[in-house]
Amino acid sequence: MSVNLTKGQRISMVKNNGGTLTRVRMGLGWDAVKKRGLFGSKSQEIDLDASCMIYDQAGRLVDAVWWKQLKSRDGAIVHTGDNRTGAGEGDDESIIVDLQALNGQVSTLMFVVNSFTGQNFSQIENATCRLVDSTNEAEIARYVLTGSGTHNSQVMAKVSREGSGWSMTAIGAIANGRTFKDLEPVVRQYL
Repeated sequence: MSVNLTKGQRISMVKNNGGTLTRVRMGLGWDAVKKRGLFGSKSQEIDLDASCMIYDQAGRLVDAVWWKQLKSRDGAIVHTGDNRTGAGEGDDESIIVDLQALNGQVSTLMFVVNSFTGQNFSQIENATCRLVDSTNEAEIARYVLTGSGTHNSQVMAKVSREGSGWSMTAIGAIANGRTFKDLEPVVRQYL
């Protein structure tokens, strides 16, 4: 059973049967708002980019997975590829995390979304991020990215180590920046 998260809400990442999650997928989906013109409305293409920022126990950014680096240095996190339009159903971009393969020094994963081309969230609708058990594709949690506006980035969610397990917190902080690098000052507030 999936949980619909609200901003700031945290859940423990366990399977529906109570077991520990070992492999998860963070999916990002969005649709472009149709532009209205003289001859009706037409579709536009919106290029959002999902990224995963990887932090150690001291709060240092040690690695990142994004459209220019599709795999973490240790191979535990893989971006499935860049979607430049938002067209289609379901997740438009996904980042797969093998929680067991992560370096033991990694304590926090921050998932962010930004528009490299600078298009803002007033041009986007139906934006969601989903946490999925990638062993069986069961949705664990869903967070609707709210806050249509002139910002072009958002800190979506935080996945944190909790003892031998992990938890996810919906963040939903708006920001501006073309890549994850530009978002680090905002992300630091949520570590």
